[in-house]
Parts: sequence; C-alpha cells; structure tokens
Amino acid sequence: MAQTIRRAAVIGSGTMGAAIAAHLTNAGIPTLLLDIVPKEGTDRNAIVKAGLDRAAKSRPASFMSKDRQRLISIGNLEDDLGKLAEVDWIIEAAVENLDIKRTLWENVEKHASPTAIISSNSSGIPMSLQIEGRSQSFRERFIGAHFFNPPRYLFLLELIPTKDTKPEIIEQLRHFGDVVLGKGIVIANDVPGFVANRVGVFSLMHAVRVMVELGLTPDVVDALTGPIIGRPKSATFRTADITGLDVLNSVATNLGKATGENFAIPPFLGTMVEKGMLGEKTKKGIYQSSKDASGKRKILTLNFDTFEYEDKGKVKLPELDAVKGMDSAADRLKSLLAAEGTIGDFMRSSTYEMLHYAASKVGVVANSYVEIDNGLQWGFGWELGPFHIIDLLGAKEIAAMFAKQGKDVPAILKEYAESGKKFYPDNEAPPRAAGVLILSDIKGDKKRIIKSTTDASLVDIGDGVLLLEFHSKMNALGEDAVRMIQQSHTLVPQLGFAGMVVGNQGEQFSAGANLAVVLMAAGAGQWEAINDAIKNFQQASLGLRYAPFPVVAAPFGLALGGGCEFSMYSDAIQSHAELYMGLVEMGVGLIPAGGGTTEMLIRFTDQLHPDADPFEAVKRAFQLIAMAKTSTSALEARELGFLRSSDDITMSRERVIADAKKRVLELADGYVTPTPRMVKVMGEAGYANLAMAAWSMNEAKQISDHDLHLAKTLAKILSGGMQNFATEVHENHLLDLEREAFLSLCGEKKTQERIMHTLTTGKPLRN
Repeated sequence: MAQTIRRAAVIGSGTMGAAIAAHLTNAGIPTLLLDIVPKEGTDRNAIVKAGLDRAAKSRPASFMSKDRQRLISIGNLEDDLGKLAEVDWIIEAAVENLDIKRTLWENVEKHASPTAIISSNSSGIPMSLQIEGRSQSFRERFIGAHFFNPPRYLFLLELIPTKDTKPEIIEQLRHFGDVVLGKGIVIANDVPGFVANRVGVFSLMHAVRVMVELGLTPDVVDALTGPIIGRPKSATFRTADITGLDVLNSVATNLGKATGENFAIPPFLGTMVEKGMLGEKTKKGIYQSSKDASGKRKILTLNFDTFEYEDKGKVKLPELDAVKGMDSAADRLKSLLAAEGTIGDFMRSSTYEMLHYAASKVGVVANSYVEIDNGLQWGFGWELGPFHIIDLLGAKEIAAMFAKQGKDVPAILKEYAESGKKFYPDNEAPPRAAGVLILSDIKGDKKRIIKSTTDASLVDIGDGVLLLEFHSKMNALGEDAVRMIQQSHTLVPQLGFAGMVVGNQGEQFSAGANLAVVLMAAGAGQWEAINDAIKNFQQASLGLRYAPFPVVAAPFGLALGGGCEFSMYSDAIQSHAELYMGLVEMGVGLIPAGGGTTEMLIRFTDQLHPDADPFEAVKRAFQLIAMAKTSTSALEARELGFLRSSDDITMSRERVIADAKKRVLELADGYVTPTPRMVKVMGEAGYANLAMAAWSMNEAKQISDHDLHLAKTLAKILSGGMQNFATEVHENHLLDLEREAFLSLCGEKKTQERIMHTLTTGKPLRN
C-alpha cells in the first residue's frame, strides 16, 4: 500500500501530545504541533513551546535524534488552524473533556483538508460521542488512535473505528501505524477502556484487592507478578507508581461508572491521592527511594496501616525459590498456581479472575481473542496473553472450575472447552501481516533448520536466503557463532542460497564477546588460545565482508562489541530503529579487536574530502572508541558512524528480518565481492597527537593511569604502529595490531579487575 500520510498535526502539547509528535518525526513525518493560547503573557505560543521543550528533555528520550525536532513546527489554536489544510493526519491529544473535544472538532472541520484522516488519542471518551453533529464526510474519516505512553517505546497502537469509519481509512491507518510508525495494531471496539486498559486495569485493581484481603504487601505482590511470570519488572505496584496513582484512580473510577463492573479502588489508594502521594512524579507512592548511612540507594515500601515507609529488604519466598530454575514463564506460572497457602491463593485468585474477565470480553472490547492477547502483550508487556494462559492450563479444566465456582462460563471458553481446540494450536503459526517474519513460525518446520549448535543456527528463511541466528545468553558471541560464519561460506553457495542475513529475535541482538571465557582463559594463562580466538573472530568479521555472496546484518536492541563489529563488516545493515550500538571494550580495559578499531579508521578516512587533514579521521575514531560511545537509536548510530548513509532503518521490530531478507535479494543481483582495503595511516605523528591529548587528561585527573595506558594502546593502532612516516597499509596490518594489543591487555591485572567487576555488577570500574 502506498504511503499517503506525508504530513501530520497533533493538537495538544501535553505529555502525550508532544511525545506523539516526537515519534511521528522519528519516522520522518513533518508534524505541526498546536495548543491553546495562554491566558497571560505576550507569547501566544508559550504553552506549545513549553510542551515541546519537555519532550526534548524527557527521559527516556522521546526523540530518536535531536535533529528530528526540526521536523516539528508549532502554532496555536487561534492563529494557526488554517495550517491544518496542509496535513494528511490530524491527531487530537487534548484534555479528557467531551465538551472541549466536540468544540475542537467543530473548528477542525472548518479548516482540515477534506481528505485528511482525523483521530482522537482519548483513552476513555467513546469516539462516537466526540463526533456528534459532525458531517458525514468527517465521520467517515474519523477513527480513534490510542497510543500508549511513552509512544516511542510502547509497541501498542489501538485503532478504534466508529460505525461510520470507512474501511479504507482503517486499513490505511493500520498499514501506516505498522510499517511507518513501527506499532503493533489492535482494532478495538468503541467501548470504555477499549482493549488493553479495559482488561489490564481490571486485572491490576483485582490483584490489589486480593492483596488486601490476604494480608500481603506490595513488594511480595510485585515479586509474584513481574518477570517471574513473564511480565515487566514494574509488575503491579511499580506500574501504578509510574502511571501515577491519581491517574490510576481516575481511570478505574471512570471505567467502573461507565461499565458498571467491579473496578473498586481499595481505600488506601484514595487516601494516598488525598495526601498527594501519587507515585514517581511526587517522589512518594507505593515505593520511595532512599539512601542509607553509607549513601547506598534502597527502595522503601509503604505500610498501608501506618502510612510510613519501611525497608523490607529483598523478598524471600520458598515458592519463588522453587521456580527460579525453570526456563519458561509458562512453567513458573503453572507451578505458582499450584502452590499451597496464601501465595497460591493470591496467584489463583488474581489469575483466574483475569482469565474469566478477558474471555467474557471477546466480542465486547474486540471481535477477536487475538486482539485481547496482543493488547495485553504489546501495551502492558505481558509475555503470556490471557488466551495463551488458558491454553497452558486447559480450556476444559478452567471452564469446569468456573462452573464449579458458580460462575458463568464465557461463550468462547465454553466453545473451546467442548471442542478440545486450542486458541493457539501447536506448530501452527498465527496469521501475520504481509512483510512480518517471525522466526519461531519458520523454525516450527525442523527442515528449515540447516545446522544448529547450542549457541547458533543456520535457518532457511525462504526465497533463497539463509539466516545466521545467535541464541546464547544475551546472544554473547563465542566459538559457535564464529564457526557458523565459517560454515556459511560453504553452505550458502553449496545449497544454492542467494545470500545471508545475520539476525535473531531474542531480547538483544548481541551483548558482544563472551567476557567470562576471556577472563577464565587469561587467568589460566592460555595466551595462545586467546590469540587464536581473536584471530578466528577477526577472520569471521572479514568473512562477512568478503563472502562470495551478500550479507545483511539485522541488529536491534543491544549490538555491542562483537555484535557491532559483525554488523559493520556485513555488506549492509537493516537495523531496527531502537538500536543501542557501540564499541564498548574500553570500558572493560580492552580495545575492539574483532575488526572494530580497523573498520572505524577506514570508514572515517573514506569519508574525508581528499584535501582534508587525515588526522580528523584518526581523531574521530579515537574519540568514539576511547569514550565507548553507544547510540541511543539507529538514527544516532548513523550520526556516530556505526551505520552508513546507505544502511536502512526499520521502525517495526517484527519486520526487520523480512526487510533484511529483501535487501539480500536486492544485493544478490549482480553481486561482486568487495576487494581488500588499504588505508593511509599517520605513524608516529598521529600517535604523538593522540598520546599528548590523553596525557593532558591524565594530568588533569580526568582519567586514571590505566585509562592513559589504554588510550596510548588505542592510539598506536589507529596510527598504524610506530612508523616514523605516513604511509598506506593493508587492513590486515591493523588487525594484527588489534590482536597484539588485546592479548597484551588481557594480561594486565587492572584490565582483569575491570572485566570481573563488569561481570559481577554490570557496571564499569575506573581503576
């Protein structure tokens, strides 16, 4: 489908409105941001300026690049409504007041293009009520578009058509939201709470009430309803603090009034709102951050009886200890549901009531159970949607339990219980949108797995393209990954594949080389083994670049160290927009030795104007590597130099592999293997400049003595060694310098201390 939304407008520059505008610009869409004229002062755009400024300073960042803010133009609702005629999509994110929205739409209709899509981001006011009195043409182009906060990071976008919305408008916005904005689209019915909030808030409020009934505490409930069962770390009460207890109370109260269902709020939550204890925004909520006498940060939990904060320490429960060794959230949930005593009672009551409610809402909040599961998974971060859990426990067994308890059995649950069907049959992939490729769907057919080891696989992803997949913990790179790259050189042409994608769909693309293995080998004095491992890693990087077929990397999330190097040595990168890429080895007392140091020098040198000072490229590579800079998005990765201008960015993570496959096929037509590279190095002159800068920082106590040693080591490589003249060298010369430096640093006590500290704490050590 051709993109027909070229420009957009957002009305309302509050937290959501400004963040929605920012995300539109992340996708490259010029956006007009409007708000009301302030009652005081002479600056008629003061309110919208303040909203945009908040978005620019927000943490986590709303903009993927500071430059994207330039795509936003601002105005006010009195002077600039005429500009709406120039946009293709108008999104309202004003206050939740029906009269205000109706007045706004009346004014918008006078100025908007007759073909523009009109949307409301309202989270509670039905769409049909907002457009009473509007023309038929306006009503046909009107649809709810409910983003979740923060819009850049949360995957869910609920589309809420009315009975008048034209099907082509729904499809156009579905396609745009998916492909251009990178969102998971759920089609919701125009009812209070729509899909995710309706079921999610019900589940949260019920869990809170059960906690009170059973005499449990928030820290225990969060331990039971977080990652242990496949939900976010914020679990139940940290989510409430992040959302704001005033917001949660308001949403629950309004849903209760609108639906007549049980969204009752425990008294302590009302008291907290009265006291101004609203969560993170007031620094006091269910939890409060504090520091002990030594300055160490700790989290205190509110006692609902005394309204004082207490240090409860780490939650320790035998029921949790019993499940921590289980690999899957499904197994852990099943075990906790079978637990005896209060913990089991809480898990059963909170889970089964949620399942009953979700099943009863099929046909109410959405027309498909898949939409409900997607809403909870994409909007609330649940690994297991309600109907996945029903499959896990058995529809027949759950239906029987509800009947025994005297509850009605929802129609869809009764249907599946009687038929014996599963909502998600084994080895049957759910329907996917065109252009979405999910590896678990493909790998269900074992014949598609060409070769596999513990940490890496080669998978046939169709259309003549092979995928190199990592699947170790954090996708750390070791011997298996290197060996698979070597074997791909034979298998791709031998089996008739056109090329290869390097990618996966784990939590992270790759956290880099396996540091624990490096530390163990260094501790054992296995220097020859370390040297061989580095050489093999370098040859793997070169193998990706000089393979007789095209290779496209598909990084996302963390792509650090070796993950960054493997990506950069591929013919092209098809990155997800959320990319945290960097050469971070200096943080653990090492230097990038899988080709990263060499690649950055060659890349930056190639970008120089022929008349430019060659030291500019050396300095740029030095600063990037020495400071272990990591991008906060793919756009920033391009600015830093990890991505080239020819590399592409995909907004939807579910589409990255498919887009990378398409890129392989484009490159395969007439593919010519690149030739080995030469690079001009500066020798002692370049080294002296870099070493002097590092020495000055050491003298100023800005870096430690070991940092100075590392900086000099890096400077030597980037200068091409201690030659007394500038000359051209083969890239293999620089790779040899990388390897020698890495091996030498592995033997340094301070480097070993840094590696150990990072492995045990996850934080860098400056020694």
